[in-house]
Parts: sequence; structure tokens; C-alpha cells
Amino acid sequence: MWPYWFMFLYAALPSLLVRPRRKLRADGSRSISPDTIWLMTLFFLALLVGLRYQVGGDWGGYERYYLRATYSSFWDALYSPDPGYELINLLSAKLGFGIAGVNLISGAIFSAGVLFFCRSLPRPWLALAVAVPYLVIVVGMGYTRQAVALGLIMFGFLAISRKRYISFVLWVCVAATFHKTAVLLIPIAALTTTTNRYLIGLIVIVIGGLAYKVLLEDALDNLIVNYIDSEYQSSGAFIRLTMNVVPAGIFLVFRKRFPMPVSEMKLWKLMSWIAVGTFLAFFVTSASTALDRIALYVIPLQLVVFAHLPDVLGRRVGLNREIVVSIVAYYTVVLFVWLNYAVHSRYWIPYSINF
Repeated sequence: MWPYWFMFLYAALPSLLVRPRRKLRADGSRSISPDTIWLMTLFFLALLVGLRYQVGGDWGGYERYYLRATYSSFWDALYSPDPGYELINLLSAKLGFGIAGVNLISGAIFSAGVLFFCRSLPRPWLALAVAVPYLVIVVGMGYTRQAVALGLIMFGFLAISRKRYISFVLWVCVAATFHKTAVLLIPIAALTTTTNRYLIGLIVIVIGGLAYKVLLEDALDNLIVNYIDSEYQSSGAFIRLTMNVVPAGIFLVFRKRFPMPVSEMKLWKLMSWIAVGTFLAFFVTSASTALDRIALYVIPLQLVVFAHLPDVLGRRVGLNREIVVSIVAYYTVVLFVWLNYAVHSRYWIPYSINF
């Protein structure tokens, strides 16, 4: 399991040493342009996620996607339930790259979304350290389709922070070609807009309706059966929902101390309430699998809150190393417990690479 610890320490150690980014753009956001180190980080993270072999609980299911692509046509893929993912499989099959090619392309998209999102935060290395234990290792290496969807949605979140609400909707629509549940996030654009509210609301309704009709309507019954009516209870759902509700509570209590534009503030306030809602719903419904999958889209909230927290609770101009150490220690425990005691972690151990 040493590759997982390497990934975590690679981000955690710089987070203890690097000062927060203070320079802001005119709109209050930060530049996400990567330097050489972050480009190298993107390259290696994409390789680690993409070249894994028989790692992740859904590995067998994704192999079946690839085998189906070997005898499918372009039109078969385009009209399939998950056209984005099917087209990647088809491309890899036609080029002879195998499932490694599928995972490498998917891993690159996911990794880019995560790293550019981290770059938008005041402490990018701390955000990446927060991301590694669950977002990168469990989601990125286990739920390939939803990982790609989440990577694309993180680009969408960046668009909202820059008041590009229609761009967010388009990112979500592309994400939904990999995992249909992404469509559920489209209303966020209307709920967080601060300008041209009625025009953007109308556009969101139109695009959202079309996206629902094209992407979700035919699959809705299957989603209900798989995620709600099923008696299967998502193992560890309570823990993962708790991991979201903790930063949600911090944000809702201290949100006035978070230095961010109004549009971004509205976004993370809404995501915080979603985290609280899914947590409370766990106790009154039997749909833990559905709640668990919805909660995956809330994970970026953890990165946002903990990347700001040292400066929210500590001195604005200081390293605030004690707070950073506490956050890193918390996620060290998360990674240790998951690797050693999680029910399904055996599907991730040992890490094997595909050559």
C-alpha cells in the first residue's frame, strides 16, 4: 500500500511549508495556471490513477464496458446510456490500448479537474492532501465513470467562481455523459447566480430540461432500482456523509471569515446545506447508496473548507502550522483507517500497475 502513502505524503509535506497564496485576480478568484511542479504532479497523478491494474471494487464491471466496446460501432457508443465513457472505451479499443488506455484517459480528466481546482484555493498543497485519502484513492481509482464526472464538475465549480454560470451547466452536461446523476447539479447555476438572474434561470431550465430528457429520463427507473429501492446498504456511507457534514458545519458557522467572491460564497453555502441534508436523510431513509453517490459531488467542499481553515482560525499572514498539522493528522488517520479497516479496501490492495 506504499503508493497510496506516497501520494498522500507528496502533498502533505509541502502543505506544512508553503505559505498561502495571497494574490487575487480582479474578480476575486486565483489564477489556476500551473507551474512546472504542478504540471509534473498532474502527469504522475494521471499515471498512478490511470495505469492501475485490477484496483478498485468495480474493476470487473469496467472490464465488461471495454469488452463490449471491442465489437461496438461509433453509433452504438453514441446512443449508449453513458456515451462519454463508451466513446473513450471505443477509442482505446480501436487504437489497441486496452483498458489501460481507458483508465489513463479517464484518470487524466479526473486528475486535471482535481489539480486545477486545488490551484484555485489559498493552500493548494493542503487541498491536495485532503483530496488524496478518499477523493483520489477511493473515487478516482474505484468509481471511474463518476470520477470523470466529478473531475469535469470541478471545472464547472471553477466556472461558477468566475460567474460563468452557463459554462457550469455545459460542464455538468458533459459530466452527465459519464454518470447521469451529474444532471442533478444543473439547478446550482440558477441558485447561485448574482447577476442576470432571470435570464440565467430561464437558460438553466431549458438546458436542464433537455439534459433530463436526453440523458436521464430513460435511465430514471434503473437509477431508482439501483440506488433507492435496492436493499443494498452502501458500506461506510455514514462515515463518508460525516466527512462532508463536518466541513459543512465549519463553513456555515464561520462563512463570514472565508475570503471569497459572493458567487463562490453562495455556491459553498448551498453545497454545505446539501451535505447537511444528505447526512440527516441517512437517518430517515433506507437509500444510503443513493445518498452516498450524491455525497461524492459534495467532496470538493472538504477541499475548500480545509484549504481556507488555517487562515480562517489563525493569523491571516502566518503559516498557522499548528492548524495545518491538525488537518494533515486528521486525513492521515482517515487514510490509515480506510486502508486497514474498511470493508472493501482489499480491492485496492495491493496496488498493481498495468504495463
